[in-house]
Amino acid sequence: MAKVELKQPIVEEISANIKDAQSVVLVDYRGLTVEQDTNLRKQLREAGITYKVYKNTMMNFAFKGTDFESLAPYLEGPSAIAISTTDATAPARVLCKFAKEAPKLEVKGGVVEGIAYDANGIANIAKIPSREELLSKLLGSIQSPIANFARVMNQLAEKGGASECEAPAKAEEAAPAEEAAPAQEAPAVEETAAEAPAEEAPAAE
Repeated sequence: MAKVELKQPIVEEISANIKDAQSVVLVDYRGLTVEQDTNLRKQLREAGITYKVYKNTMMNFAFKGTDFESLAPYLEGPSAIAISTTDATAPARVLCKFAKEAPKLEVKGGVVEGIAYDANGIANIAKIPSREELLSKLLGSIQSPIANFARVMNQLAEKGGASECEAPAKAEEAAPAEEAAPAQEAPAVEETAAEAPAEEAPAAE
């Protein structure tokens, strides 16, 4: 079987993996221990990232004519490729975090949402929170004003309820005082009327 026929399935596999990729990051894995490599693959797998080691020539063929063709200059020395079709920042985030614990892992460069980045650029991409974290923060910022509004409305309702309960009580206390006033003034009118004839009697004589 010709070498071209042997290479074709591998190129097609790479092409299929990067077809719908949101991001692709290349790394040099030389120097990693077996334990470190196993741990790295586990973290990437849990993050939904495809991670494989391919020959540079195979990746070069697969990258041609795609957004990832700009990665050709980084295809030197042993290379592994990390691919994500769901979270554009995931490969950079996982790889850069792991590289802090295992300095032997070297990030070469990558393409995120069609834009090529060098190692420094990928390090900056790694600082972007995951989509789940962003959604969680967004949800929290939306819920916070609602919770504050509900709390204020509840406080107003409690204060309003207390005022309504006090108002009838005050009205009932004031009513007897108003009704008693005419009863106290009535005798004064009668006494005045009774005193008037007494003063006019001597004048008649």
